[in-house]
Amino acid sequence: MNRDQVFTTLKEQLQTIYGSEFSEQYLDRFNQLFNKWEKKDWASPSPLTEENVYLITYGDSIYEEGKPTLPTLQTFLNKHVGNHITDVHLLPMFPYTSDDGFSVSDYRRIHPTLGDWEDIQYFSKDYRLMFDFVANHISKSSDWFQGYLNGDPQYQHYFIPKTDNYDTSQFVRPRTSPLFHEYEAIDGTKTALTTFSEDQVDVNFHHFPVLVEMTDILLYYAHQGGTSIRLDAIGFIWKKSGSTSMHLPEAHAIVQLWHTVLNYFKPNTQIITETNVPHEENISYLGDGTNEANMVYQFTLPPLVLYTLTTQQSDKLTSWAKTIDKVSESATFFNFLASHDGIGMRPTEGILTNDEKQLLVDKVQQNGGQVSFKNNPDGTQSVYELNINYSEALPNDDEQDTETKVQKMLASHAILLSFIGVPAIYYHSLLGSYNHHEGVHASGMNRRINREKFQLEQIEKELVEDKKRHDIFTNLKSMIAVRQQEKAFSPYAEQEVLELGPNLFGLKRQNEETGDTVYFMVNVTNQHVASPQHVTGTDLMTGKGIEDYVTLSPYAFIWIKA
Repeated sequence: MNRDQVFTTLKEQLQTIYGSEFSEQYLDRFNQLFNKWEKKDWASPSPLTEENVYLITYGDSIYEEGKPTLPTLQTFLNKHVGNHITDVHLLPMFPYTSDDGFSVSDYRRIHPTLGDWEDIQYFSKDYRLMFDFVANHISKSSDWFQGYLNGDPQYQHYFIPKTDNYDTSQFVRPRTSPLFHEYEAIDGTKTALTTFSEDQVDVNFHHFPVLVEMTDILLYYAHQGGTSIRLDAIGFIWKKSGSTSMHLPEAHAIVQLWHTVLNYFKPNTQIITETNVPHEENISYLGDGTNEANMVYQFTLPPLVLYTLTTQQSDKLTSWAKTIDKVSESATFFNFLASHDGIGMRPTEGILTNDEKQLLVDKVQQNGGQVSFKNNPDGTQSVYELNINYSEALPNDDEQDTETKVQKMLASHAILLSFIGVPAIYYHSLLGSYNHHEGVHASGMNRRINREKFQLEQIEKELVEDKKRHDIFTNLKSMIAVRQQEKAFSPYAEQEVLELGPNLFGLKRQNEETGDTVYFMVNVTNQHVASPQHVTGTDLMTGKGIEDYVTLSPYAFIWIKA
């Protein structure tokens, strides 16, 4: 779209967001913003293909004493991972005060421990980069919130104070902490809405200058090298008294507005929405397939894969997978099994029964994990997420040997790498890590169980000497290398779920443009299982031709190119 067409769309989106409060001055302010950013040089990334594989990591996940961590991480990836990973998701890399980065105190600076924007620019020469945009809330130590407390007129409407007529009874929240907190201000006490914690103060998008400021930050990230932008907790950004304040039309319109803006300045930049909620709510952020998120986190996949490999029954996964269809030629799914957060349980609502959910809760606790809860509008609490390293979550009671742990990890990631969309692998999954109990005990945070940081020489040594780490790391790289060569695994290629019985899970991936077809089967049990039908094609992992029934050993998988 040209600029006139873009502003026609922006006007419609701003009217949806602000309703009767909309003013033509809003367009004037966006016109000024566009004039500012059109003076910059822009380079657009190439579209996503089957070669794109994301790594989810902290900028200081691998470090050397006394050195900025971003160059160390980049050195490690270049030396040991190479082009098996194309995109690196750097979890919040900005100055922060809590929540391991998700309480940002300055959106426009790099945390000094990591380095600076020059290090980001250098990193982007080797890998496409995904930045976190924590737009829903900001640290109480930020200049914005301190300005609010100190009476600075610019920030008096940047936050949401508690009032007698503000109805929060229907608010949907992922935490058990108070919704409003009190803070000492220059003229007494002020209150502010805090969806996540006392140190994470929600920003007020009802105030139009906030939207302009946030859009400017978004463009800053894109211009500084972000080829993907993750919109953290985006479902919460629009608050409305008496409502759930979750997934409101105004929130969708803001994402659509940002899609319009980014598509104008830097086409092919990926907007990725993070909404850890039931599947139908989650995929609503795909909009019409062309106008909102380019990818949504596939939050149902982690708990369902865990459930499948725990019960050794594929029925639930197969039934759910049949509901996943191709979105469009520009929108798809961001598939993952583990992340810096836990294994979300809300996405299993309507899929797993309470007893089936409890089975996972009990297993995770037995395997050394933790459970986190949320408050419900009716005053009750329910399980929000399971906190555990994914490789430690997978083994059953009789499967604690290293070989089985490795094989189940490879089986789970074979599903991830086969599923329609783009695969994203958490650094602890790639590195074959363990539960980090020390982190939980030292911090009191359940999520620290899966957030351990490594000294460079330490992890290099363990990837050689620790069998679990070595086997997961080397085999995952081999699997990725094979996947990256097959156009049937394009993020936008068709997917058909195969009916293979309860002991197998299978997919057919087909690129209609090229005609390439790959069949995938994985054994979800600890017994040998034969394919229910004759198979013809090439085993992509071995290069051998097949023209017979296939028997898969426990938790083994196969990719067959027709």
